[in-house]
Amino acid sequence: MRRIMAGLVLLLVSMQVALVRGQSAKYPPLSEYMMTPEAEMALARSAAPENVSAHATVKILTASGFKVAAQGDNGFVCIVMRGWGPDVYTRTVPGTRVLRKAPRSICFNPVASRTVLPLQELRTKLGMEGKTPDQIAEGVQAAYAKGELPKMETVAFAYMFSADQDLGLELARGTLT
Repeated sequence: MRRIMAGLVLLLVSMQVALVRGQSAKYPPLSEYMMTPEAEMALARSAAPENVSAHATVKILTASGFKVAAQGDNGFVCIVMRGWGPDVYTRTVPGTRVLRKAPRSICFNPVASRTVLPLQELRTKLGMEGKTPDQIAEGVQAAYAKGELPKMETVAFAYMFSADQDLGLELARGTLT
């Protein structure tokens, strides 16, 4: 019985590795990352306590990038981030990777809104252009080198308190080298 179970496990693992190797390294279609504006605003606001998020600017993802959906007055900015770039991949079995494409709500404080948010918006823009994780990392490095992204002024933070976000992982297309 143990031999049969071990054989089945080995077969399943080898099938998963073969499946991953046979798939392309492209991101899923943009439509899989999109949400209705109302749902996205609600998820974005759920990242922070109501007394903060009710007065925060909310940006939602559109086909042309993040756009302001609600203007706030406290300097905080709430968005729903998607998985773009090298840090969204987690190694599993050698030669495979897992992709985090699930939306993650986050609400940046005023300092993070000025310094971290532009980085996230650039990463999203590059991801939407179909850049690979390595190309996104290179684009970010180039933007910092050219002074196109602001440097950190002081300590910044962001709320990520939402109980409604799905941080599930999906097997990604392609392999790591």
